[in-house]
Amino acid sequence: MSSGGDIMYRDAIKYLLKWKSKMNKKPLVIRGARQVGKTWLMKKFGEQEFNNTVYISFDNNQQMKDLFEIDLKIERIITGLELYSGQKIVPENTLLIFDEIQEVPKALTALKYFNENAPEYQIVCAGSLLGVALHQGTSFPVGKVEFMDLYPLSFTEFMRAMGSEEFVDLLMDGKFDLTTNFRQEYIELLKYYYYVGGMPEVVSAFSLNRDFDEVRSIQENILMAYEQDFSKHVPNEVIPRIRMLWNNIPSQLTKENKKFIYGLIKDGARAREYEMAMLWLIDCGLVHKVNRVTSSNLPLKAYEDLKAFKLFMLDVGLLSCMVRLNRTVLLNGNDLFKEFKGALTEQYVLQQLKTAGGLNTYYWTNDRGNAEIDFLVDNGKSIVPIEVKAEENLRSKSLRTYYEKYKPEISIRTAMSDYRKEEWILNLPLWAIETLENEVK
Repeated sequence: MSSGGDIMYRDAIKYLLKWKSKMNKKPLVIRGARQVGKTWLMKKFGEQEFNNTVYISFDNNQQMKDLFEIDLKIERIITGLELYSGQKIVPENTLLIFDEIQEVPKALTALKYFNENAPEYQIVCAGSLLGVALHQGTSFPVGKVEFMDLYPLSFTEFMRAMGSEEFVDLLMDGKFDLTTNFRQEYIELLKYYYYVGGMPEVVSAFSLNRDFDEVRSIQENILMAYEQDFSKHVPNEVIPRIRMLWNNIPSQLTKENKKFIYGLIKDGARAREYEMAMLWLIDCGLVHKVNRVTSSNLPLKAYEDLKAFKLFMLDVGLLSCMVRLNRTVLLNGNDLFKEFKGALTEQYVLQQLKTAGGLNTYYWTNDRGNAEIDFLVDNGKSIVPIEVKAEENLRSKSLRTYYEKYKPEISIRTAMSDYRKEEWILNLPLWAIETLENEVK
């Protein structure tokens, strides 16, 4: 689904440029939930960077199924693609786009042969990989492709779409003395983002009309489309469980302890009944799973407790639609950030951490269970604890407990209060959470 006119700017374009400049690049597969703007991004990249773009959607495309079914000889396939598109494919200045590639599993397999026998062709693909996982007998071209993950628009991308580029530049240049003067503007934009979220079609409409009813109506359509997807791709016996789990996530996020509990989906629900459903939602990018760790040593993955985790949605706007957030909250001071026990705030922070890329995210509790750090990020070299406070709260008992035990180089509290560095703690305003990347690196 393409979305938005040219009001969109996506940071992912930088990644695509890096990929293009590589000497020996492999076909690139863009992963991401439906409707996060994969098609738009690929076409935009083609239009900006190549003389010619050949776009092929494999959705309901019998001709393409037949083309890849015969054999995987690259010359024959290229001839077929030229006949189909009516365009000449010149490797050095043509971008080949394969959209919804999971619909033709043989095309996925063909990427391996492109990589090995015809690496001069420049190919980007998109598709939800859940289709792949569920197609029996498809050999996935492991090691022969590169991956890039695409998420909904981050808060800074949202600000750009709203015409507030200069606020983004101030933030990203780390000019906190100035950003603090414009605190109110950032807070207003952040409130809108909690309501609107980052799905491109929603942001595009909101930036043009500022119509909150239209926002909700588009979000409801996206949620309906996801529900329909469940039944399109999944074995029948798993569908009801996927629906129940998916619809249960918002209420689990709005409880005091956000740890996910199967028994709250329905009485007596067991992990093994829902594991397949959860995997499916994670694979297609609709849900983020954050596991607990009980230690703080590198790599964190070695210490994860697979039984304790939190589940987040892919987008704060979709979450606020599912919990029926009333827009009047947008007017009441900073109440919005506390609403639903800070669930929207934790969702927002996690979403920005995901977009920052390359950061593995966990949460931590101590043995006694009386201290919890909302997120630990592991950038490969060090571990950074992040405590999320939904209001002006400056007490950080858990963060201090963690600090005294592990002495991290940097501890971050993100809240509604202003930027300041103290001896052991850095206070980042919620609206500045994306500058975390600079701090962490």
